[in-house]
Amino acid sequence: MTEKRKPSFSCDYMEGALPQILNRLLETNMMQSSGYGTDDITESAKEKIRTACGTPEADVFFLVGGTQTNATVIDALLHSYEGVVSAETGHVAVHEAGAIELGRHKVLPLPHTDGKLSSKTVEDYLKAFAADGNHDHMVQPGMVYISQPTEYGTLYTLAELEELSAVCRRYSLPLYVDGARLAYALGCKDNDVTLADLGRLCDVFYIGGTKCGALFGEAVVIPKHNYIPHFFTIIKQHGALLAKGRIAGIQFDELFTDDLYLKAGMHGMAAAEKINTALRENGYETAFGSPTNQIFVVLDDAEKSRITSEIDLGFWENLPDGRTIMRIATSWATTKENVDRLIEVLENH
Repeated sequence: MTEKRKPSFSCDYMEGALPQILNRLLETNMMQSSGYGTDDITESAKEKIRTACGTPEADVFFLVGGTQTNATVIDALLHSYEGVVSAETGHVAVHEAGAIELGRHKVLPLPHTDGKLSSKTVEDYLKAFAADGNHDHMVQPGMVYISQPTEYGTLYTLAELEELSAVCRRYSLPLYVDGARLAYALGCKDNDVTLADLGRLCDVFYIGGTKCGALFGEAVVIPKHNYIPHFFTIIKQHGALLAKGRIAGIQFDELFTDDLYLKAGMHGMAAAEKINTALRENGYETAFGSPTNQIFVVLDDAEKSRITSEIDLGFWENLPDGRTIMRIATSWATTKENVDRLIEVLENH
């Protein structure tokens, strides 16, 4: 007899894929098509994304995963003597096992506020770099990396993104947005940044599939056609080109049909809002003030032990006072039953 597993909120990519995607994959399983994303279904997905982003001339490419995407895009945008500016907490700075540095580019970490880079912080850094008499001996800032939502689950407002974009353009630095969890930003009631805003304010961004209802895959959007020449070839150099490209194309073709991508994000957000309400009502402390699908709860050892004996949570950070920040992550697949069970456990303290 199979042992019943604890409900898990440890991350947002534990399940397979949305049923619509699985059904479409099954329906097209025996279809013969050209490889490497040159098939008609993949072109349909690209056109749907261009329309959603308001970028009719955009180049769109489908890569397998987030780290491959970040490493490939960053390497394609930078010269050998340049590095990528990121928040100290940025995914490329912390949780990608040195993938950017393996590609011969340094991550240039800057201070953050709740996971966000401010335009002032970036501009102050760029001014200080230019004024340093030794800057020719230093790794030069060649682009700016942010994520929406951030690693702390926080959101850039439209005003913040516009200010950051203006600084990047003033200094001729590409602005690249990691959208691994973009569906949850778009589905958040506090969000005021649209896909079209990303299309006009960023030089490159990607729409995450892996964490947002697809089996795998991320859609890289380059709003200006041929902004990165030969990007297809660069993808292959990085081992990130899927031979059966149709499989990725089908997934995004479905995600961008009937607002499925947005609906997936809204589902995850509805679950997160219910859990956040329960945390507040039961006196739990949360960190970072995340409004999206990642909730960071501060627990002492007794509470952590009690809750994790019933529910799988994700470890985030040990605090100096001995308490622990644990992450609760909801997703497109979070069930009402699991949310209710988690709230029941939270209430029994």
